[in-house]
Amino acid sequence: MKRGWRANGVNKMMVRQGSGLRIVTLGALLALGGCEAWPNRPLVEDVRCADVSAEIYFQADSANLGADAEQLIRAAADQAQGCTVTRVDVLGLADAPGSASANLALSQERAKAVTAALAAARLPAAQFHVQAAGDAGAVTPEGLAQPMRRRVDIVLRLAAPSS
Repeated sequence: MKRGWRANGVNKMMVRQGSGLRIVTLGALLALGGCEAWPNRPLVEDVRCADVSAEIYFQADSANLGADAEQLIRAAADQAQGCTVTRVDVLGLADAPGSASANLALSQERAKAVTAALAAARLPAAQFHVQAAGDAGAVTPEGLAQPMRRRVDIVLRLAAPSS
């Protein structure tokens, strides 16, 4: 006894032979023969050399790196190992309280401290783009102070090493 049915777009035929059932897939070979070839690119993108961003926080009125900050900087530098570092962006920031000139000087000191720590962490040679914003942008248009501006933002611009 033979019966035919359609499941998942493939024609199948069930044939009863002896004590068991044997499924014969007829349309599968025809269907597979019409499939397009796999694209000529990897299925999973290699992200080992993707850009690395980090925020390094400081105590109020301080440019000294704490143990957590140093650990984060080392981790960022370690992640860049084996990659080409095309550029390192370092932006020092400060809170709104205090004079604009004092906040600018403090954000500069913070940026220098992080830059030195990156170099000490064996970051592959790179061009550093160091900026200090002081308290610029520390107050919202409504006059409120932005929280957690005692930091340095870093971005390691990475690329896969050239062959």
